[in-house]
Amino acid sequence: MSQPTSEDVVRQEAPKLDYAGDMTYGDYLHLDKLLDAQHPLSPEHNEMLFIVQHQTSELWMKLMLHELRAAIDAVRADRLQPAFKMLARVSKILEQLVHAWDVLATMTPPEYSALRPYLARSSGFQSYQYRQIEFLLGNKNAAMLKPHGHRPDLLAQVRAAYEAPSLYDEALRLLARRGLRVPATHLQRDWTRPYEADAAVQEAWLAVYRAPDTHWDLYQLGEKLTDLEDAFRLWRFRHVTTVERVIGFKRGTGGTSGVDYLRKMIEVVLFPEIWRLRTEL
Repeated sequence: MSQPTSEDVVRQEAPKLDYAGDMTYGDYLHLDKLLDAQHPLSPEHNEMLFIVQHQTSELWMKLMLHELRAAIDAVRADRLQPAFKMLARVSKILEQLVHAWDVLATMTPPEYSALRPYLARSSGFQSYQYRQIEFLLGNKNAAMLKPHGHRPDLLAQVRAAYEAPSLYDEALRLLARRGLRVPATHLQRDWTRPYEADAAVQEAWLAVYRAPDTHWDLYQLGEKLTDLEDAFRLWRFRHVTTVERVIGFKRGTGGTSGVDYLRKMIEVVLFPEIWRLRTEL
């Protein structure tokens, strides 16, 4: 049998170039719509950066919500291994969002000032996806429903996250199902209320951390929650520093106090007992 020639090898390896009638890469991703969604309002060159930065962040947040909701369902169903994978993915998404600020930080104050008037009152503060993420992570605040009141469809989504048990609420219910002493006040409560730390909850987590071999999957859950909040704090911190670098202490376009408001958000602790127990170990 004759050996294949170089022409035969090239012919065999040549990619298909005619895709008529097939679903293409662009079709699958709906790239026509995606890449036609950038509509600058100003004559400024830098507005494209501003738009793409925020649109890609919203896409990452869409994936975060997809993973967070699935992780909450998994914890509720005592399926911790899938939950760990989903929570790890959320932490990695947050890493991507942290680095995205590096790109926006290439915009200088004069460049942003030139396009800012065209933003009117639009602001990331109004992101309904971000608000759902905060609510699913337990930072509940009824006032944050108001920015979405003009869109009943969006308000319904945000309200659903506001009224549901958070990821941490489900984690505490899991601890109780495993026989750890979690107060009844933290197992059945008004889920719309901000979470309040409790010494008995900290003791329950301490029992897990003092005997990790006995409570290995719960110990892993505690560390996944720690990873998640650590990444979330970094994202918030990078947001603050980028905003301060670009606009200083001007008020936000959405009406917030800008940097001062963002700094207060850094102080919010989502899973307080998991952080405080480290002092006791």
